[in-house]
Amino acid sequence: MLQPQQTYAFAVADVRKSYPHFSMPSLTLSLETGKIMGLVGVNGAGKTTLLRILMGLIVPDQGHVEVLGCALPMAQVQAKKDIGFASEDMRLYPSQTLSWHMEWIASIFPNWDESYAKQLLVRFDLRADQLMRGMSHGQRVKAMLLLCLARRPKLLLLDEPTTGLDPIARSEVMETLAEVLRDESRSVLFSSHNTHDVEQLADVISFLHQGTLLASLDKDRFLGTWRRVLARISSPISAELKANWVSCKQNGSIAELKTDCFDESMLSQLRAIGAEIQSVESMNLEDIFVTTVRRGALQ
Repeated sequence: MLQPQQTYAFAVADVRKSYPHFSMPSLTLSLETGKIMGLVGVNGAGKTTLLRILMGLIVPDQGHVEVLGCALPMAQVQAKKDIGFASEDMRLYPSQTLSWHMEWIASIFPNWDESYAKQLLVRFDLRADQLMRGMSHGQRVKAMLLLCLARRPKLLLLDEPTTGLDPIARSEVMETLAEVLRDESRSVLFSSHNTHDVEQLADVISFLHQGTLLASLDKDRFLGTWRRVLARISSPISAELKANWVSCKQNGSIAELKTDCFDESMLSQLRAIGAEIQSVESMNLEDIFVTTVRRGALQ
């Protein structure tokens, strides 16, 4: 059984959950305190399931879950005092104002920071006296984040926080989330389809696909070791050489090769078979994610 880990914002071990049309076979994952983890995956990958397990809204079929040193679901009441959770499907009361919601949350959570809430009102360009039903989608998302952030939680769990936002609203949200970790005792786990947001914000990146964790690394290791190589090769690439690359495509004499552990010796191997190296490029997170998922599907 997991032991409480104060250096971890959360830790899950061998967590399993099954539904009629979805299965999380065995997930082990942890996040160090003070880090931001971006959880990347297509629809149905299991991102929301994981977030709801960490929030105590779902009980896993098997495995151990600890959040902020508290074992779930037994100590979830204690853990939730310091968790801020925002999800796209959460709803605020349409007939009430944002000010009403702020007073309501402040009455429940003693860590509510009224001064910070007022700063967020200005930053997000929100009016406290506006009814929720009169807000746009972007305004409602920002209102939800305000109510979450002003509680000063130790762990933020955000399910697709920028979905449906226009570029300006997305920028405002991302800048505010980046400020959260100026206090190194705070941690963030957020899911997103937008790999640009993840690449911009996260310290740690985790790829989830069909309930399975494909990879979880520091962002610098992800972006620093992946490369895309274009080469002109007159003959077909051998199976032995292909085995050294994550992805290998050949169209006529032009070959595109991708690797997650690049070093110069790989170019020497290509030159040894008469290849002419045309370019060696870094890869963005979207390309890395797609390549990783396709590799996982083939294994």
